[in-house]
Amino acid sequence: MPNDVTHSQAGTTLEKADVTKSVTPGGRTEAAAAAVRIDDVAVRFRSKKRDVTALTDVSLDIASGEFVAIVGPSGCGKSTLLKLVAGLLGPSAGEVRLGDERVSGPRHDIGYVFQRAALLEWRSALRNILLQAEIRKLPAAESRARAGELIRMTGLEGFEEALPHELSGGMQQRVALCRALLHRPPVLLMDEPFGALDALTREQMNVELRRIWQETGTTVILVTHSISEAVYLADRVVVMSARPGTVSEIIDAGLPAERGYSETMARPEFGTATTRIRELLGAASAAD
Repeated sequence: MPNDVTHSQAGTTLEKADVTKSVTPGGRTEAAAAAVRIDDVAVRFRSKKRDVTALTDVSLDIASGEFVAIVGPSGCGKSTLLKLVAGLLGPSAGEVRLGDERVSGPRHDIGYVFQRAALLEWRSALRNILLQAEIRKLPAAESRARAGELIRMTGLEGFEEALPHELSGGMQQRVALCRALLHRPPVLLMDEPFGALDALTREQMNVELRRIWQETGTTVILVTHSISEAVYLADRVVVMSARPGTVSEIIDAGLPAERGYSETMARPEFGTATTRIRELLGAASAAD
């Protein structure tokens, strides 16, 4: 297959690190039925001046309840991949499936969190969360109960009536996360959700997100430029090539389910995985 990549093709050997996985034909594992299946997808954009191939030969299966992070150079199609899963963009070739259904248009059952919280400034934290219920015409009482559950889960108790300008950046992103999870989506897409936060708040949000994911069991696909964030959070890290983006390699983080932040950073498996990703991205000397 076009996107079969072995360690030797990337300039190393299979013995180099047992936390890595070569991409199998179709990018698939022998795990349970996929919650998300991306099958030989390509995306091409055409303009009057030129044609651009954003993605080519991308195949990936993501199991139900799995946390997968996607990293790669700027412009390699990471966000485009999320748009394909959300049905906001159609592939030029191949197909995307959520469970047994082919994605053929915008999906209303998923959750989406962006880099900016995009809260309505005139609505309180609670009413921003409940906006999801209003748009989807969900039962009011049930939605308020769910919102309360998420507020407690994300540590926003006491800030239900606060307006966005009264919240820190991290708290605003917690509100956005609650809003995205309100309807219990089977798949949560996250596009650089912590990229605008300061380093300390970002670490705290990493820990919170990992905990919330474990509590909800939602399948998560995270796009990030931070290698350490990807390895800390995810079960597997998908490393993309430069444009036209394709899957270079899939890295198994090899870390325990319970992950304290500082303890995880000190684990040899963490160092091995981050080093391998840096090698693939040609960024061994670059900072996150």
